[in-house]
Amino acid sequence: MLPPGAPSTTRRVVPPCRCRHGPSHPGRTVGCSRSQDHEDLPRRDVPSPEAVVLIDADATFGGYALEWLDQRIDLAERTQELYAWLLTRHLNPTFGSTPLRSIDTPAVRRWHVGIARTRPTTAAKAYRLLSSILRTAVTDGLLETNPCQIRGAAVERAPERPVATVAEVEQLAQLMPPDLRIAVVLAAWCQLRRGEVRGLRRKDVDLEHGLVTVEVTRTTAMSGRTVVKEPKTRAGRRTLAVPANALELLVAHLEAHVGADDDALVVAGTDRSLSVAWTAARATIGRDDLRFHDLRHSGLTWSAATGASVAELMRRAGHASQAAALRYQHATDERDRAIARALAALAKGS
Repeated sequence: MLPPGAPSTTRRVVPPCRCRHGPSHPGRTVGCSRSQDHEDLPRRDVPSPEAVVLIDADATFGGYALEWLDQRIDLAERTQELYAWLLTRHLNPTFGSTPLRSIDTPAVRRWHVGIARTRPTTAAKAYRLLSSILRTAVTDGLLETNPCQIRGAAVERAPERPVATVAEVEQLAQLMPPDLRIAVVLAAWCQLRRGEVRGLRRKDVDLEHGLVTVEVTRTTAMSGRTVVKEPKTRAGRRTLAVPANALELLVAHLEAHVGADDDALVVAGTDRSLSVAWTAARATIGRDDLRFHDLRHSGLTWSAATGASVAELMRRAGHASQAAALRYQHATDERDRAIARALAALAKGS
C-alpha cells in the first residue's frame, strides 16, 4: 500500500522494443512515436527489467497531452502548431486540469456539442486530436477504453465551397499587382495549392514542353517563419501540363518578374502581400466569399466538367485518395443534362 498523501502510480509493463534506440529509449512512456523504427514484441513475451515504466495514474489531461505532443516527432511543424493551438483554445479550457481517468463519454459529448454548434469544422479537428491522445492513454494503461465514442464527431462537414467563373478569374488576375497575377493563374488553371504556387522555382518550369513540376512547397508557420519542404505525399509531387492560355502568361511573367537563377521563385511575394492583394481583388468584383484556395477548387471543378475521370483528377490535383477527387464529380451533373438535351435533339431529328 502507498503511504498517505503519496501520489498514486500505475506499474505498467511495456514490451521491449526491437528498434535501434534500445529497449527503453525516450518516448516509451507515452506511446513511442517512432513507429517507423521499431516493432513491439507480442504482449505475451517476457519483458526485460528495463521495460518497466512508472506512470502517474492521476495524470491530468493537460500534462499528458503536452508530453504526447512533445513526443510526436513525426509531425510537420505546421501540424504541431495546429495541435498546440487546438489544445490551448479548445481542449485544455475544459479538460486541462481533469484527471485522465475522470474523462468519460458524456463529458466528451457535452464539450463537443458546445463547439460544434458554432464551429463544426474546428470541433471535428479538436475531437480527432482528443481521440488520438486518449487512444494513446489507453495504450499506456491509464484508461480502459477511449471515451471518444461519438458517432460522426470526427467528420468535417464543411459547406460546399463556391466556384469562380472563368471570367471572374480573369478579372481577379488583372486586379492583382503585376508580379502576383501569375499566382491566380497557376492556382486556377494548374490547380496548385497556395504553398505549391509559392514554392515554384524557375527550374520547375519547362517552357519547351509546357510543364510545371511541384517538388517543394513554401508556407508560413504561425510564428511567421517560412517553411520550405517536400509535399506531404508522393501524389503531391507531380508534373502538370500547363494550358496554352496560362502558359502564355507564365512566359511573360518569367521574363518580367523572375530572376535568371534556377532557384529564383516564380512568385517572390510574401504570404502577407499575397493575402492583402487577394483580399482587395475579390472585394473589387464583389466576391468576398472566395478564398485563394477556391481558385484551385474552381479549376478542378472546370476539369471535372470536361469529362476528366476520378483518376485524372487525382493526378492533376495531387490527391492521395479518391475521396477528395470525388468532391468535384458533381460538375458532371451539368454534362449529364447536356447529354440529355443532345439525345432529345437527336430524337427530334430522326
